[in-house]
Amino acid sequence: MAGEFFRAAGHPWRLHCGPGAIEQGLKEAVERAGARRAFAICSPSVNRRTATVQRIAAALGDRYAGVFDGIEKDSTYASVAAAKAAAVAQGADLLIAVGGGSVIVAVRAVAIFMAEAGDPFALMTQYPEGRPAYSPRLNAPKPPIINIPTTPTSAMNRAGTGLLNPDLDHRMEYFDPKTRPQTILLDDEALLSAPPALIRSTATTVFASLVGAMAQTEINPLAEGDRDHAFRLAHRAYPRLAEEIGNPLLRRELCIAAFLQNRAEDDGQPRFRGGAFAGDYAVSTALHLLYPHVGQGESTCVVQPAKIRLTEDVDAGSALQVATALGVWREGMGGRAAALAVADALEALYTRLGMPRRLGQLGIPRADLPRIAAATVKNFNANAGLRAAEDRVAEALRLLEAAF
Repeated sequence: MAGEFFRAAGHPWRLHCGPGAIEQGLKEAVERAGARRAFAICSPSVNRRTATVQRIAAALGDRYAGVFDGIEKDSTYASVAAAKAAAVAQGADLLIAVGGGSVIVAVRAVAIFMAEAGDPFALMTQYPEGRPAYSPRLNAPKPPIINIPTTPTSAMNRAGTGLLNPDLDHRMEYFDPKTRPQTILLDDEALLSAPPALIRSTATTVFASLVGAMAQTEINPLAEGDRDHAFRLAHRAYPRLAEEIGNPLLRRELCIAAFLQNRAEDDGQPRFRGGAFAGDYAVSTALHLLYPHVGQGESTCVVQPAKIRLTEDVDAGSALQVATALGVWREGMGGRAAALAVADALEALYTRLGMPRRLGQLGIPRADLPRIAAATVKNFNANAGLRAAEDRVAEALRLLEAAF
């Protein structure tokens, strides 16, 4: 990239990380935002099975405005609409997301619905027939957001939002940089409150995404630094989950890895440009949205090795970078051989962590594959341009058959 033009963007944020982060950092963050009515939003399990919300209430005192604990998996539109109504009823002027990716994404949508006057269905990304998809501008100021993740998730400091709505043939998608969090608290106790199966799934998503990122050869020095360190953190923490699932340091490092990868994208690293090594975001997303029992990590790890093995024309430079990062590069390897070694290594690692190897292990009937493939067409992150639906469905179906 020497001598080539690039640009980077920064966004204001503060991070509190470690034991007691809620007690040490939350009230300060709320006061800095000038808020008087901080409203927590979470899932039922976070509020009813952990002490995290009680700790938030104690830390905030009279600035605590209450909690809505009805956010559902994959950020359903119905639960977000209910959360918005609850926040408005309590006079909320700041939102605290407590949970994994579904909750954090849902709170971004709550902020949008609180601030924007338009119909949510008109505000979301539009898919006009025969034209590129587009996301309407969301110009209204948004209430500030504080995120308290309970799992490693790339959602923690992004600006995109996707809501599950069974009445539509695609997610309700929104993009608004004003919904990025002002503060993130990585609190050890909150991170340890997530059950092992959930941590394995979310950590797998983070790790798999970074494997794809390591395939990118055209990357500026700022993004390269964040990406490479993010991979190092994830690569040393993820395998250790097999024996040390209760180690808060591993969960913390995986969260920081996700944070740094997001920052690399802000600094110009293209998202979803890892070729075969990135798997297939649209297919993985369709799987975990269509089947509530399937986590994003499970849908990712059954697709990624299959995608790598299906790809005949592998970029040699990308293959070298990924194989070297994973420690499977051998002298004299060509791009295809290196890619196959990567696929084998990933499959072995995912299996060691207790993740599925094949799509058939997820309890999905083979007869459902055409339905899954059809659900990959409208996905703004995967394809924001003109959509050749037939080609997209055929490609997805081929991959699903190979992964089955």
